[in-house]
Amino acid sequence: MNILSLFDGMSCGQIAINKIGIKPTAYYAAEIDKHAIQVTQANYPNTIQLGDVTKWRDWDINWSSIDLVTGGFPCQAWSMAGKQLGDKDERGMLFWVMLDIMSHAKKSNPKIKFLIENVKMKKEFEEYITFHTEQALGEVNKVPINSALVSAQNRNRFYWCNWHVEQPEDKGIVLADILGLGHVDRDKSHCLDASYYKGGNLKSYFEKNRRQLVFLNEIKDSYRKLTPIECERLQTVPDNYTNHVSNTQRYKMLGNGWTVDAIAHIYSQMELPIQVFVRQLDMFGDAA
Repeated sequence: MNILSLFDGMSCGQIAINKIGIKPTAYYAAEIDKHAIQVTQANYPNTIQLGDVTKWRDWDINWSSIDLVTGGFPCQAWSMAGKQLGDKDERGMLFWVMLDIMSHAKKSNPKIKFLIENVKMKKEFEEYITFHTEQALGEVNKVPINSALVSAQNRNRFYWCNWHVEQPEDKGIVLADILGLGHVDRDKSHCLDASYYKGGNLKSYFEKNRRQLVFLNEIKDSYRKLTPIECERLQTVPDNYTNHVSNTQRYKMLGNGWTVDAIAHIYSQMELPIQVFVRQLDMFGDAA
């Protein structure tokens, strides 16, 4: 399967597609963060890095060969936690860049699959994105999924794709299941964000922000932050997948990343064109 991943980050989509048993023939990643690229290349050295999405017209790609194009476009302009300027924010304009790329890929391969992800947002933005995605790409199914169904984290996200997706079954995973050490006061963590590395005074941070902190013992005024490995487990990322960079960068990219098992669930319901299976058979034949 040939995949083009826009705003690829640390390549959570690549973890997910491998998790359902598909090994990409080619995986193209558009990303500009050097730390995320470092983590991706350490885990998937065959990833073809393309750089800045705004330079997409210069990419050396056989567009007709792309089977799936994905994009978790930057959320800051759309999120309820931000200024909610939408595409009036410079970062929000990247939504249109993403649609241009996906439209171009679809013209080259009308059977292409696409997946778009973003945060929970106000209804006006949600409808705006759905409408313009339909105008650009045709059939669109919008699916809200809370990662709490497949992980120990409450993380509400919207997904837009051109295939039908059922809700995942609840795996019943709780925060205590992922801990290396400690007690917790809740079953599910709050949504991990890119600022989680900012700890400061942990007790004050906990009381003011109600972020996920773990009790070190039964005395409820003794807290610690979740470790990077525990944050990887919140995102259902393999242990130490991100350990090629500093802890600060690990926290940032995990907060910005996808919940892998939510994406794997979505991919598992995708109907693939026959040429994908032909390529897979060719790969097995070459290996033999």
